[in-house]
Amino acid sequence: MTAIEKVLYTGKTHTTGGRDGASRSSDGRLDIQLASPGAPGNGTNPEQLFAAGWSACFIGAMGLAAAKMKVSIPADRAIDAEVDLCLTDGAYFIQARLNVSLPGLSREVAQALVDAAHQTCPYSKVTRGNIHVVISLVQA
Repeated sequence: MTAIEKVLYTGKTHTTGGRDGASRSSDGRLDIQLASPGAPGNGTNPEQLFAAGWSACFIGAMGLAAAKMKVSIPADRAIDAEVDLCLTDGAYFIQARLNVSLPGLSREVAQALVDAAHQTCPYSKVTRGNIHVVISLVQA
């Protein structure tokens, strides 16, 4: 385990009701209804939240990599993240795909940014070796 030098931020939420409940952050900036995948009505689910968080963090990690490489990351960069809730032999698990778009960059530079981000993004680190992940460069 890596020794922590400094905690930069702690996200705090209070969740009630599980997949069919609600979640609110301690600062009130996040206040959402939760719903099971495919359930009628309003609400999001943990898989969508994970996909949004990971893709946002990954874009940030690509920005840091671009700064180190002294290249400009395109303003219209995007990630289409897919997180699957799966079931095998009565056990639940997730798997994920990140489809990265970096229009205007050469494929070589774009792939280098994706590779660097996957090594430094905290979400990538926490999933590495724990779930099946595919990261694809879909546009460069």
